[in-house]
Amino acid sequence: MSVGLLGGSFDPPHAGHVRITEEALRRFGLDRVWWLVSPGNPLKPHGPAPLADRMAAARALMDHPRVAISDFEAQVGTRYTAQTLRALQRFYPGVRFVWLMGGDNLAQFHRWQDWRDIAARVPIGVLARPGSRSQARLSRAAQVLSRARLSDSAAHLLPQSDPPAWCFVNIPMSGLSSSAIRARLGKPR
Repeated sequence: MSVGLLGGSFDPPHAGHVRITEEALRRFGLDRVWWLVSPGNPLKPHGPAPLADRMAAARALMDHPRVAISDFEAQVGTRYTAQTLRALQRFYPGVRFVWLMGGDNLAQFHRWQDWRDIAARVPIGVLARPGSRSQARLSRAAQVLSRARLSDSAAHLLPQSDPPAWCFVNIPMSGLSSSAIRARLGKPR
């Protein structure tokens, strides 16, 4: 079984998350996608809304038979993606995981703790975000991992690819972002 992992604070979850999830299922040929609603993001200066609220909002928004909403990180006490992936692989040894991220995350992926371990542990599916295409493709991580890149036309092979492997796919763009929604609602985090 191949499972895409979309991690984040989902503060709040929105239609853009739904869109990239549906595109990831289709483009990468995934069997399932798990939304990993994190207790907090170490790269953000302020904490998110309460986890229970974000989990409820995610479940209310994402209604798809092949998508699960999970608080796995809170359950096992991991804080960083590399730790979470090690725990997931220990708990689910027969599952082929694919880390999913937006192009904006690839642009700063080299700042993530143990980012090279993440890339060596699971294939990475990158979905274009508005304004992120050039930054992502020219990022430090993209340069370091350039030989491991699959073409857009080979995206369906990503789940079966041995890491390091990554694929950048262009999808219909959505300008939605949790940060912009919070700003519009006057809820800084």
